[in-house]
Amino acid sequence: MSYWLFKTEPGCFSFDDLKNRPDMTEPWDGVRNFQARNFLRDTVKVGDRVLFYHSNIPEPAVVGLAEIVRAGYPDATALNPNAEHFDPKSSKDNPIWYMVDLRYLEPLQRIVTLEGIKQNPLLAEMPLIKRSRLSIQPVTENEWFIILAMGGVSGQ
Repeated sequence: MSYWLFKTEPGCFSFDDLKNRPDMTEPWDGVRNFQARNFLRDTVKVGDRVLFYHSNIPEPAVVGLAEIVRAGYPDATALNPNAEHFDPKSSKDNPIWYMVDLRYLEPLQRIVTLEGIKQNPLLAEMPLIKRSRLSIQPVTENEWFIILAMGGVSGQ
C-alpha cells in the first residue's frame, strides 16, 4: 500500500462532496500536470490511502481520508469538447490524461492545517512543505501516521 495527498479546492470539489456521491465514490479527473498524471497512470493503485487536502483557502488543511478503488484509466473529460478539462490533443487511441476513482473513508477528528504540518519537524521533508504545487503528492508511511495522529484518527 502507498500513501498520497490529493489537493482540491473545496469550492470546486470538497470532502463533503465526496461523501455525498453515490457509494461515496468519485472519479478524480481533471489533473493536467504530467508528473501528477504519471502518478495516477503508473503508481497509484487500488487500496492506496489518500489524505484529502483542501487548498487555496484561508487555512489549507488535511480534512479527511479516502482510498483508491479504481487504478488509473484514461480521463474521459479530456475527450469531451464541452468539458472544462477538454484537451484536443488527447484521443481514445492516445490518451494523455488519466484519473482514478476515490472513495470517502472518514473525516479527521481535528483538521491538520498546513501551518501545523510546517511546525512539525518530523514532516519537514513532505513535498507539501517544500512548496510543491502538485495536486497529487506521495506521502511516506511515517508521514501518514504522524498526520493521522495529529488529526485524531487511527486510519486502520
